[in-house]
Amino acid sequence: MLVVLRRLAKRLGYLIMRLSDLGMSENTLNLTGDRNVEWSWVAANLQENLGAVLDFGGGDSLLGLIAAMKGGNVTSLDLQKVSLPYSADSLVTKIGDILDIDFGNAQFDLIINCSTIEHVGLAGRYGSKEVTDGDLIAMHRLRRLLKAQTGLMILTVPVGKDSVIRPWHRVYGADRLRQLLEGFAIRKKEFWSKRSGLNVWIQVGEEEALAVQPSESFYALGLFVLRADARAPERLS
Repeated sequence: MLVVLRRLAKRLGYLIMRLSDLGMSENTLNLTGDRNVEWSWVAANLQENLGAVLDFGGGDSLLGLIAAMKGGNVTSLDLQKVSLPYSADSLVTKIGDILDIDFGNAQFDLIINCSTIEHVGLAGRYGSKEVTDGDLIAMHRLRRLLKAQTGLMILTVPVGKDSVIRPWHRVYGADRLRQLLEGFAIRKKEFWSKRSGLNVWIQVGEEEALAVQPSESFYALGLFVLRADARAPERLS
């Protein structure tokens, strides 16, 4: 029963974010379809025989299962217990907070970080606790979990003008995005947004995406494939 209530609360939070869409024109910009873009980006950048995979904040998405079907040995990490309608030998779920959990000597070939990092350290949603710069600390820890030279992270985040919209999410502009990606080399990136009068996601330039004025119900999307930069200094713990 507790698990069911938690899942309902999570979905309720997602619906509340979209209440502001009620009564608006069908052309008013909103987040409808954002997961289609983000999940497609992740799936499109998964290779065969993935090796050890960490699905960070996977929840009940299909990404962990897709990675398992691509030959990955997947650990799906979430703050709360997740009840999945399927089971696979190469997919295990783990409850924990990236800010506290000890993975020992584990190293991953791939980390899936899809629409998760923006919530770390913001209290009031998904059971997160308040931690100043929790997102930056988490990214540093995730970087250390990647295998040197070969490990990759597939990342999706809200982008636009730098904002913290409590309790929902952070939005990464030029300054905060630079901090978030510190210690990583960008192998590939795309930006998607919607334009006035056309409420569909399209690929746009980085400058246009970072100029979006975000709200609780709309922002642009930044999509990345990253590799840990061995030259980066150790700054956060």
